[in-house]
Amino acid sequence: MITVFGSINVDFVTRVAHIAQAGETVLGPDYQVFAGGKGGNQALAAARAGAPTRMVGAVGHDPFASLGLAPLEQAGVDLSCIQRVDAPTGAAFISVSDAGENAITVASGANLLASAEALSALALGPSDLVLLQRELPDTQTLLAARWAKQNGARVILNIAPADRLDPALLTVIDVLIANEGEILSLARQVGMTGTTPDTIAMQFDRDHAVTTIVTLGEHGVVAWSDGVRRHIDALPVEVLDTTAAGDSFCGAFAAALQRGFGLTGALQRGVAAGSLACTQLGAQSSIPVLAEIEKALEGQFA
Repeated sequence: MITVFGSINVDFVTRVAHIAQAGETVLGPDYQVFAGGKGGNQALAAARAGAPTRMVGAVGHDPFASLGLAPLEQAGVDLSCIQRVDAPTGAAFISVSDAGENAITVASGANLLASAEALSALALGPSDLVLLQRELPDTQTLLAARWAKQNGARVILNIAPADRLDPALLTVIDVLIANEGEILSLARQVGMTGTTPDTIAMQFDRDHAVTTIVTLGEHGVVAWSDGVRRHIDALPVEVLDTTAAGDSFCGAFAAALQRGFGLTGALQRGVAAGSLACTQLGAQSSIPVLAEIEKALEGQFA
């Protein structure tokens, strides 16, 4: 079982010619509303990629809660640990440019009240995997990671967003996932000397004994584990919207590990899912299913 402890949002998405700069107003023709949040996105990605998945997080008592949870329920994600709190369901406001890039502002809402205590009632063990991100308070994310490790589960941390990371998190995880900007930010925080995502990933693997994965957008992904470097190219796709590409990678990667694939096979499936997510608009609406992932991989790797 994969247990995702993370954020649940509703995303308001608009297309714009370019991302607004400070003080600038950019007009979009309309907007669409999707379920989102990094936790919800990654839980949905894991479930669609074939792994039994449980979501732990918090929503409000407002109508947006049902909207945010609906795709997870439809995908068969276990929602029995969802907490209902006296705060509005989280929301994200997303601009997507004609070039497929995005800018996101998140109002955390109920996510700030999500409690890791919910994990203490779960029967976690060595066959389980716990997937974490950083849209919840670090104090709760750290408690969740510690509880998982104490019970023998594997812990994956996606450090997005990377600001003000509690360094204690690095001591209780098995896999670290970051994009290029996030790994550079993390390196500065912990005083690492590496100057490229590749060398920093190598240093994290060496110094912290943590498998370190850096997503590189159109250049795929690089990973270091036990001193061995792996690089997987992105699939050739026409990019429409990069929203949730990283979350699709994380969920599909975790699902492949849970299904018994080794690191290389899991990276390949994560990259395929992330690439496919770029071809559709929106967050959860763009996350591919297992059959699409496996079909996209046909003939890609020897």
